[in-house]
Parts: sequence; C-alpha cells; structure tokens
Amino acid sequence: MSIEWYTVHTYVGQEDRVEQNLIKRAKAFGMYGEKIFQVLQPTEEVIEHREGNKKEVVRRKLFPGYIFVQMDVEGEDGEELGESWEVVRNTAGVTGFVGTQTRPVPLSPEEVERLLQSAGVTEGPEPEKPKLRINFKEGDLLRVVSGPFADFSGIVSEINMDRSKVKLLVSIFGRETPVELDFAQVSRG
Repeated sequence: MSIEWYTVHTYVGQEDRVEQNLIKRAKAFGMYGEKIFQVLQPTEEVIEHREGNKKEVVRRKLFPGYIFVQMDVEGEDGEELGESWEVVRNTAGVTGFVGTQTRPVPLSPEEVERLLQSAGVTEGPEPEKPKLRINFKEGDLLRVVSGPFADFSGIVSEINMDRSKVKLLVSIFGRETPVELDFAQVSRG
C-alpha cells in the first residue's frame, strides 16, 4: 500500500461539485477510508471592496481547476493502477490527473506540507488574516465616491495596503493636489 497525494484536474468552477461526487463515488465503491482518504481544496479569505463603501470577506480557491486527493493508486495482484484510480478518473467533472497519460505523479513531501498548511490542516503558525484585494494600481484613474472630495477624479500615485489607503492626485483649482483616501472611498471610472 502506497498512500500519497495526487493533483486532479477539474473543470474550473466545478471543484465543489467534483469533490462531493468523488466522495460519494468512493463511498459507493467502498473505497472511502480504504483506498481514498482525503479530498482537499485549499482556500484563502480575501477582503474585496465593493461599490458603496462595502468591504466583503470572500473565500477564494488557491488552485482553481484542481483538487487534491490522498489515495492509494496501486491495484491488487500487481496491477499498476487500481480501482481507486478508475473511481477518481471517471468522476463527473474530472479531466485527469497531473502526470503522464498513463501514470499520475504524486506530490513531493514538501508540496504536501505546503498544501496541508494552506488548507489549515497542519499545526503551525496562526492562520493568516484575510488578504485585501483591490482592482486598481498606480497610474489608474479613480473617482472619489464619498467624503469631502466626492465626485472628484484623480490618478493613483501611491497605494498603502497595510493601512488600506490610496493617494490620488486630484486637480483642485487647476493644481494637482495629493489626497489620501480609504480604499472604500474610491471606485474605478
């Protein structure tokens, strides 16, 4: 018995459905806990700024289009690939394993450790706080949507992710003036 982690390619956006179907199939074939042990989809929390000064914490998949399966792919009686490989490969939404056409390639111990840490399965440092995600960069033109500079527009000159602030160069009385605003106070266009 050789239990290892494998990367399974799925249709993007179908990872949750594939995970559920795979677990159902493995249980139906009596392999869950015997040949197929875990199915993971590592995610992270990110903070997205929405229109109207709203911040929203969203779960985002770290590896869209992939799930990770801990399993024993070896077959009985010296077969190279066993029934567990067939169960996974023939699950609706699975497009294949990462590896060669005839043999899936297991993850290295280092990759497994990083995978389990990103999925929050192993003990280690405290989980990271949600990451902030913005949809603008330096040089972009943004519109101020709230505060004393509402309806002004300006060019992004600086972004401070730690403080959730952006510095815009706004034209006031014909002169470019730097104005520091919260991410929630600006929007594209």
